[in-house]
Amino acid sequence: MRLAKGLLGLLMALPLLASAEEIGQVSTVFKFVGPNDRIVVEAFDDPKVEGVTCYLSRAKTGGVKGGLGLAEDRAEASIACRQVGPIRFKGDLKDGDEVFKERTSLVFKTMQVVRFLDKKRNTLVYLVYSDRLIEGSPQNAVTAIPILPWVPVQQ
Repeated sequence: MRLAKGLLGLLMALPLLASAEEIGQVSTVFKFVGPNDRIVVEAFDDPKVEGVTCYLSRAKTGGVKGGLGLAEDRAEASIACRQVGPIRFKGDLKDGDEVFKERTSLVFKTMQVVRFLDKKRNTLVYLVYSDRLIEGSPQNAVTAIPILPWVPVQQ
């Protein structure tokens, strides 16, 4: 019982992060055994900014190691975030807030998305990058969303 309460407390202390929904994928390299190497497109909503959805495309390694979750995925990723409704903030935003994080190797490598607020230009900026416990990668991608009034489409 004490262990369960401790785990629950730990989970509640973790920052609120988005979870991704797979939109689609394409195969890039055929593998005889295990899944093929592929590019996956995922979407997630910003947990602290209502009305913003981000789309990530990234490589996923296949084969036996990839099928078992033991392969290390490449560091490259692409991101595009869009306003999909009225923008409303759910609490205070800090520059560099982690919005999304996913493991890209068995232990030491992660891909993450962080958010910045450019107050001067009234714009949300999202950065995707990969890091490793010992050494990260300078490869990154950035996207920006101007904070504008939302005008619903008339049908």
